[in-house]
Amino acid sequence: MLDVRDLNVRYGPIHAVRGVSLSVQAGEIVTIIGANGAGKSTILKTLVGLLRPSGGGLYLDGENLTGLTPAAIVGRGLALVPEGRRVFPRLNVLDNLLLGGYGKPKRQMEENLTQVFDVFPRLRERRRQLAGTLSGGEQQMLAMGRGLMSHPRLLLLDEPSMGLAPLLVQQIFETILRINEGGTTILLVEQNAHMALAVADRGYVLETGALVLAGEAEALATNPQIRAAYLGE
Repeated sequence: MLDVRDLNVRYGPIHAVRGVSLSVQAGEIVTIIGANGAGKSTILKTLVGLLRPSGGGLYLDGENLTGLTPAAIVGRGLALVPEGRRVFPRLNVLDNLLLGGYGKPKRQMEENLTQVFDVFPRLRERRRQLAGTLSGGEQQMLAMGRGLMSHPRLLLLDEPSMGLAPLLVQQIFETILRINEGGTTILLVEQNAHMALAVADRGYVLETGALVLAGEAEALATNPQIRAAYLGE
C-alpha cells in the first residue's frame, strides 16, 4: 500500500529526516515511535504534501505521491489528523466534520457523517456545539472524525494521546482499534510507546531523523533497548 523509500527532509540547513524507508500494508496499524523532535511529525506532513522531501520517494500502490498537492493526496486516500487536534474553534462540531469531507458528493458526505457518528456518538450529541468549547478528549474525537470524513484508505494519526488524561488515552486507543477493524489502515505517530505498540502490528523506532529499529510490535515491546528508552523500564 504505502512505500516510503530513502526519504530525506530538510528545514533549511537542518536535516530533519535522514534516509527513512518504511512500508504500511493494507489493513495494518503501523506505528512510528521516538522522542520529541525525532522527526515523526515531519514524516507525516511530508506524506500529505505539507512538506516537500529533499530526496527519496513516496508511493501509494505504486503511484509516486512526490510533488502532488495536499488536496490531490487526500483524493488518493490519505488523511492526516494533526498533532494538537487543530479544530476550528469558532465553528460547531458539524461544520468541522463537513470541512473534512469537502468536495465529496452530498450522498457520500451523509454516509461518511453517519459512520463518524457511529464511531463517536458523543459528536452526534455535541454536533451544534462550538468546537472550542469541547473538552480535550472531545476535540481529539472531532479531529479524528474530521479525518475520517474523507473516507481515507490510510489514516495518519499524529500524537492522538497528547495532553489527555489516562482514561481518555485508553478510550482513544480503543477507538483506533475500532477504526482499523472497520477497514481503515493506520499509520500512528506516538510518544506513548507502550500504548502504540499494544495496538500496532508493526513498528519503527526513529532517533534524530533516522530509523534505528523496526519489527513486529510485540517484539519491539519486549526489546530491552526499547523498554529502557521508551517504556521507562
